[in-house]
Amino acid sequence: MFNSKSLKFLEDFMMTSSPSGYEMEAGKVFRSYLSDCCDEVKADVLGNSIAVLNPGAKTRVMLAGHYDEIGFQVVYISEDGLIYFRPNGGIDKLNVPSSEVEILTPSGRIPGVIGKKPIHLLKDAERSKALELTDMWIDIGAESKEEVLKVVSVGDPIAMRSNFRFVGQNRFYSKGVDDKIGAFIIAETMKALSKRKLNVAVYGVGTVQEEVGTRGVETAAFAIDPQIGFALDVGFATDLPDIPKKQLGDVTLGAGPILTRSCDNNIVLGKIMRKVADAKKIPYQESAAHRATGGTDTAKLQMTRAGVATALISIPNRYMHSQVEMCDLRDAEGAVKILTETIASLKGTESFIPGED
Repeated sequence: MFNSKSLKFLEDFMMTSSPSGYEMEAGKVFRSYLSDCCDEVKADVLGNSIAVLNPGAKTRVMLAGHYDEIGFQVVYISEDGLIYFRPNGGIDKLNVPSSEVEILTPSGRIPGVIGKKPIHLLKDAERSKALELTDMWIDIGAESKEEVLKVVSVGDPIAMRSNFRFVGQNRFYSKGVDDKIGAFIIAETMKALSKRKLNVAVYGVGTVQEEVGTRGVETAAFAIDPQIGFALDVGFATDLPDIPKKQLGDVTLGAGPILTRSCDNNIVLGKIMRKVADAKKIPYQESAAHRATGGTDTAKLQMTRAGVATALISIPNRYMHSQVEMCDLRDAEGAVKILTETIASLKGTESFIPGED
């Protein structure tokens, strides 16, 4: 399992707040963790973090996992000191009422709670309907607009309150696991590869703005121009009541990372990856993607310039896009092992043209 230093990084990383477009906290923690083991660690103008191993090699491998998270943004402050907001990313409005949040300001985090009309005051028809975000507000305990404006401005980003916690033997929950767990796996893979002899250059990228259109990976991939790309993200765990396995497959927390087959995934790279995993006896689960283009960084990475041989590795996730997303450390560890062994096995001369392998 992961050592104490890795677990401390995981906790510190999950406790950061990084709504899409405002990923600075997460980026600093990610880059600091990799600064002592990579040939180069830097940030680009969008906020992507890029760590590099063996940069002189001709063949370039890119790892992409986004560390932005869903959140909100301040839109309006009322005269009575209540703050109205818009979604930033794919918000499930059923999970929002009564959430604790933190408004990210230049002077620090301002705590607040998302309020709504009490259930006692709702009409019968209102009780059975999902409340619109426009009918909610954030209360920071202020008594007037003037008091709010001393600490909060229109446009300030808003994140769910940081809440990382280990539960059970191998699991943890937190807001923002989608997809800080993917970026965590990239960091751990770069640490492991720094101790191996490599025939390829490896670029470990913590990407930004995935939740608002997979924007960060597009610019990072254009700059790096990789021949091979791995995207790390979360996937739906289906080991819960009423989730249709006939549509989404059989995916269990703790049974290994998910290897995907779809139009986004290069057939040759997929074969190499599975062959390595089988030879090393690393457990994994199979998935036929429920949509072939988009949804993760994979599609943008694949379509960079003249095309990239890509593979998506997903970590089973319960309660996606909520404040209590849950993953299993064994799945993350399996993903690190598959990535490390696959990349270390590359000669740099492989052809990834389907049918020529």
